[in-house]
Amino acid sequence: MLKLKPYSASMLALGGLLLVAMGIYFVLLRPSLLPEDLRYMGSTLQNAKENIPDLLKWLQKVFWVMGGYIFTTGLLIIFIALTSFRKRLRGAFNIVAIAGISSIGLMTVVNFMIGSDFKWFLLIFTLPWIIALILYRLHK
Repeated sequence: MLKLKPYSASMLALGGLLLVAMGIYFVLLRPSLLPEDLRYMGSTLQNAKENIPDLLKWLQKVFWVMGGYIFTTGLLIIFIALTSFRKRLRGAFNIVAIAGISSIGLMTVVNFMIGSDFKWFLLIFTLPWIIALILYRLHK
């Protein structure tokens, strides 16, 4: 019979690693405004620069903070995957489920709501969480 226990923890660790990578992207690479942001707002980059001159600088700092939180969430999920989740400690499943819903799950839902160019990509990032939880439940 297939041993599902290590696979659920490995899948969850992958989900954490994806968050770590996303956090690094937000801190180091993400531009202040993406073309989809401007489309959603019905504006242009030039209009934003002229009418709200410090918006791009402010958003850069917002994304540094957001990226730091995403990175940290990823690190903590990797730790939980390799400890509490793998050992099946009481409450681990619920914490991982709530963390997934409130982090990458919420980000994915909002990106679908705004018609983001990255919505399907984020849904793929959500799959390791879902798979990890299913594998956890299948293992008795």
